[in-house]
Amino acid sequence: MKRNSAWYLAVVFVAGCGGGAGEGEMAEAGEEMAPEAASAELSCVVMGDLDGRASPLQELRFTAGGGEALLCYGAPSARERVVMGELVPFGEPWRVGANEPTTLHLSAGATVGGVALMPGSYSLYATPGDGEWEFHLNSNFERWGIPIDEAVRATEIGSFSATPGATGEMVEMMTFEHVDGALRLSWENTQVDIPLGM
Repeated sequence: MKRNSAWYLAVVFVAGCGGGAGEGEMAEAGEEMAPEAASAELSCVVMGDLDGRASPLQELRFTAGGGEALLCYGAPSARERVVMGELVPFGEPWRVGANEPTTLHLSAGATVGGVALMPGSYSLYATPGDGEWEFHLNSNFERWGIPIDEAVRATEIGSFSATPGATGEMVEMMTFEHVDGALRLSWENTQVDIPLGM
């Protein structure tokens, strides 16, 4: 089940994506971005010290919508725990990683799971289920990844569903890959594809 908002959000890039929705840096839907804003180098927003984190920050660079894209996420490990359904409970919002929210930075407009996005930065979280996952795209990305409370849900701009499958083998550390026009999330014995488009 796909839900799109009636409006689309554009977050104007400033150096390193440092400015965002919370600082009044929004553009109206359809407004052209300044060339220097659209071409700013994409980078992850880090809160606190990276040293000593149990779940390291990972970056995945790829092309989406004819432009550069960057996915930033904390990569937790299973460490002999049951992940899906226990460590990551079914039916509850999850930041799809650890530490900061999993964040997608886009230099060009693209669709993610059928949700149309303007160039900008978006957090991605999910509500996993045994037979179906619902992913949520959010304009609020400059924060710690939890809690995903009503204040966070209020800035959600679209959602979509995806069906999980089984991995070919155990995946100890959660990972994202860009595979066949999709972002593939793999962890433990579960993988989920997030479709990308123009």
